[in-house]
Amino acid sequence: MASRIMNLVRHFTRKPTVGMTPSDVVFQENKWKLLRYRSEQTSGLPILLVPSLINRHYVLDLKPGKSFVEYLVARGHDVFIIDWGTPGPEDRYLEFDDFAEAYLGRALRKTCKIAGVEQAHVLGYCLGGTLTTIHAAKHPEHIASLTNLAAPISFEDGGLLAAFSNIKTLDLEILNQAFGNVPWPLMQFGFHLLRPTMNLSKAVYVMDRSEDDEFLDGFFALETWGNDNVSFPGRAFVRYIQELYRENRLVKGEFALGGQLLDLASIEMPVLNIAFKHDNIVPVESAAILNDLISSTDKTLHRLGGGHVGAVVSTKAATGLWPLISDWWRERDPVSNVTRIAV
Repeated sequence: MASRIMNLVRHFTRKPTVGMTPSDVVFQENKWKLLRYRSEQTSGLPILLVPSLINRHYVLDLKPGKSFVEYLVARGHDVFIIDWGTPGPEDRYLEFDDFAEAYLGRALRKTCKIAGVEQAHVLGYCLGGTLTTIHAAKHPEHIASLTNLAAPISFEDGGLLAAFSNIKTLDLEILNQAFGNVPWPLMQFGFHLLRPTMNLSKAVYVMDRSEDDEFLDGFFALETWGNDNVSFPGRAFVRYIQELYRENRLVKGEFALGGQLLDLASIEMPVLNIAFKHDNIVPVESAAILNDLISSTDKTLHRLGGGHVGAVVSTKAATGLWPLISDWWRERDPVSNVTRIAV
């Protein structure tokens, strides 16, 4: 037992190596940055990865051997990602449209310009997938294909998180006035309500595997990410919760971007939609409904095992989820035989 505890302490006190795939900042505006991962040569259209606003981007580049980004670079993809950064007090006035239209649009145009192409494959993870879907419904011109990864679309099927957001005593305007940016500990508290015994079960599970160094390295890397959260810009949060979670406007055709009502049926590009059967944050029904609402003739829905985060960074992902997505892009890549030198 003593050796197990000492091994746990050693891993706990050692700083995990996260977000290690080499990259360069190729564009920056306000707090967000566009990163391009280094590669000697690439082929095909570039990939733009769009993470959630409230989680750090490096979940997709967690650690060597458990990095979706590392895998894509090794397969010759030209990979870009948005790092949303950390909002300051002045960002409390940013609107949802600033992220879904202005910032995302600039990131997509910069990706295409830097790569020397007209279109890019776009992947949105969680809230990032909600943002990319909204953007694609109005601005499809630079999107070669859309991949959604555990992305909420219908918020009536939002599970316990939707129930928490609909609590009548949760006054969004007062919250915004009191805090400006909604503090990440407050949002994390909401996520903990989904699984109140989660920390206890983690402790038991970790103790059982306390002599497995590879497991502990991955566990503490994921815990580092899970506790490195970002506050939500106030005005954007108010609209997100009110119009999406509470009123479910996106699937009703009542959600506007830049003053224009969106119709998800306007999405005609190839779409890959992936939902996870044990996802307690984005239930399968919340994500899967997208395929019923779009006009794409090339659309695929996968209901895979696993949870919201674990399925994306697990050891199994390297032989299952990651090749599935990479192969899907390659099959729809009009320039897959053209090799470009990455800078």
